[in-house]
Amino acid sequence: MNAVFQDSPAAAPGLAWNNRFATLGPDFFTELQPTPLPAPYWVGRNHALARELGLDEAWLASQDALQVLTGNRVAEGSQPLASVYSGHQFGQWAGQLGDGRAILLGELQTAAGPQEIQLKGAGLTPYSRMGDGRAVLRSSIREYLCSEAMHGLGIPTTRALALTGSDARVRREEVETAAVVTRVAPSFIRFGHFEHFSYSDQHDQLKTLADFVIGNFYPECRDAGQPYAALLQAVSERTATMVAAWQAVGFCHGVMNTDNMSILGLTIDYGPFQFLDAFDPGHICNHSDTQGRYAYNKQPNIAYWNLFCLGQALLPLMDTQEQALAALESYKTVFPQALEARMRAKLGLPDVQPEDKALIEGIFKLLAADKVDYPIFWRRLGGFEPGAAHEPVRDLFLDRPGFDLWALQYSERLTQVDKGLRADLMLRTNPKYVLRNHLGEQAIRAAKLQDYSGVDTLLKLLQAPFEEHPAHEAFAGFPPDWASSIEISCSS
Repeated sequence: MNAVFQDSPAAAPGLAWNNRFATLGPDFFTELQPTPLPAPYWVGRNHALARELGLDEAWLASQDALQVLTGNRVAEGSQPLASVYSGHQFGQWAGQLGDGRAILLGELQTAAGPQEIQLKGAGLTPYSRMGDGRAVLRSSIREYLCSEAMHGLGIPTTRALALTGSDARVRREEVETAAVVTRVAPSFIRFGHFEHFSYSDQHDQLKTLADFVIGNFYPECRDAGQPYAALLQAVSERTATMVAAWQAVGFCHGVMNTDNMSILGLTIDYGPFQFLDAFDPGHICNHSDTQGRYAYNKQPNIAYWNLFCLGQALLPLMDTQEQALAALESYKTVFPQALEARMRAKLGLPDVQPEDKALIEGIFKLLAADKVDYPIFWRRLGGFEPGAAHEPVRDLFLDRPGFDLWALQYSERLTQVDKGLRADLMLRTNPKYVLRNHLGEQAIRAAKLQDYSGVDTLLKLLQAPFEEHPAHEAFAGFPPDWASSIEISCSS
């Protein structure tokens, strides 16, 4: 395996590296080299993101890029490192965790500001614990696609630049092949980074980290009377709007541990995620979550619980506990407001009226009672016309009288809304294409046979999920019967 490693750094057009996280010092990370993989090959390249980052397309097509983004070469100017953090997992304190298979290369300056580049699956680190530092093709395809699906939906998220594979064997429940995802984000700092230094009584490092985050990502907090309380409030509000977006689109994260929560309010760590097929508020997408802690309808409260843990971690930097509790209160206001605003948009209601809450609550009850297909219902509702027959939507329900009563109330509300404005709002809010489990599974099965066309097709659809894409109607249809048997766990 060592034969594929190149000691000399790889010069790459347009890769001018900066390493701000490395300036925090050795208490925050371990410098190390990625572990090479034999005979890597491309599985997917995100050309749209490459353009956003200002990368040279010729470089992204090169063998040099393949080696760098697999971890077989070190790009000139990058400073590979794995960061240390801790966290609560499934509600229990897990102690020290850290980047067990993720290696941060550094950051690039882009038109959107600095963006960190990280390799997931690039080999052992000091924080791998009992793991092997690798990721498998199956889970890597899911993360690669879902990162871009969430971005296409307008939901804050880490991104995915590339996906490489190797025939190197990795054992999970069964033997699989290895893969590396190139992840992109302004920062990969998590709640768990703060918990690590707080729980270990390293309060100087805790303050250094908080000041770093404020200085680089929340400068408006710097001049607040209580800057660390202001930071907690800002993170709470970003998290609230992110989770509201999850709930509105029917996204289940599956493993909302504190070490999987971004300090920037980004969706991070795509493991046992799922977009709802049938609407089931209590749906548990993670086969490992035997207690249902991270069920779809529990995500908003879990996010608050995680923020409370962050608040506890920040207490050494605050004057009183009351400051932290007051900062957390904004979540309770921002989340319901953000969710209601998103649901009104899905209904095509651009303004606020008193009856809107009843309409939203009413349709959720009907959807849950009949386990209606969530994405298809909302997309079809865009064609709803007051006073007309509603068969395409009505036929989704078993309780036809219940739907008829709701439709009458909805029709009355729509008399107050401009038709063109409503239609445009609904088409921009209700996606036709989401990354359903069975679509991901089909792409994975083909990729295991070295056919990556399904990955490429899904990427293009998910990057523009509100468009019609008439040649790909099958990707917007009902899931097959076998889809309900797919089990997704924390193993990746």
